[in-house]
Amino acid sequence: MSLTLITGLAQASTTRQLPLSLDTDQGTLYGSLLVPQSDTPVPVALLIAGSGPTDRDGNNPAGGHNDALKKLAQVLARNGIASLRYDKRGVAASSKATPDERNLSVERYVTDAEGWGQLLKRDPRFDRLILVGHSEGALIASLAAARSGADALVSIAGPAYPIGQVLDAQLAMRLPPAQLAQSRRILASLIRGQEQADVPDPLQVLFRPSVQPYLISLLRQNPAEAFAALEIPALIVQGGHDAQVGVDNAEILKQAKPEAELALIPGMNHVMRITPLPWQEQLASYNDPQLPLARALGEHIVRFIRSSTEQNGR
Repeated sequence: MSLTLITGLAQASTTRQLPLSLDTDQGTLYGSLLVPQSDTPVPVALLIAGSGPTDRDGNNPAGGHNDALKKLAQVLARNGIASLRYDKRGVAASSKATPDERNLSVERYVTDAEGWGQLLKRDPRFDRLILVGHSEGALIASLAAARSGADALVSIAGPAYPIGQVLDAQLAMRLPPAQLAQSRRILASLIRGQEQADVPDPLQVLFRPSVQPYLISLLRQNPAEAFAALEIPALIVQGGHDAQVGVDNAEILKQAKPEAELALIPGMNHVMRITPLPWQEQLASYNDPQLPLARALGEHIVRFIRSSTEQNGR
């Protein structure tokens, strides 16, 4: 116990967490920079959260409090890799940047990721920028990679199919036939770029009018095509027990960019924990910040970042 305590204190004393902000034309975004002590520049990872009101730590009021991104940042820091995680516009400390969700779009999220990336690239404490996106954040990372100046990219549980196809498949498993028919009518209109005012109450949580502009911008995207366009080293990380993004997505991303590395982690679910396969037995992990991340997750990402650094002579 004493050795464990001493080790923990040593890690805490060699890592600093600092606030960082990004001024944009629509307000200020806020994040947390975790920097390991080093006399020379270190790699820095820009952690990009998934869909909805997910904050810098990976927590979502509707999706649980599990600190997934915060824990990932800590793993990276223990291995000499800095990281920045941030609240997306409209979320937590960045809520004032876009208080009305009608004004959100994929393109705006991409511009924000590019801005954060460019800020980190100018910082002399860092020598390489790695974008690390989780779920929908993996799509944002792919779209932002070129203009952010990223040197490498990690996709964790990243989608591969067009988003409309993904939504329809998920709803088909959850909705009764009548509601499924209504959702398909609304979805078809949004794919055409047309908003729908008539949304039944049971579908408001997904298709409420205020979120439809964002959905329209999202439905324009093809994640596999965006991933294929990357001109930098990439790592695909996928959990074998992910109930939200199946392993087939990782396989399609690999086909789209054959030179990308693929790491399949048996037993890992969508919030990066080792859990049983049945969905009901995974639910507790979405609300348990004390549960450790899958060990192999950090191992694969750290090894990839180190190897991509070595390949570039740094």
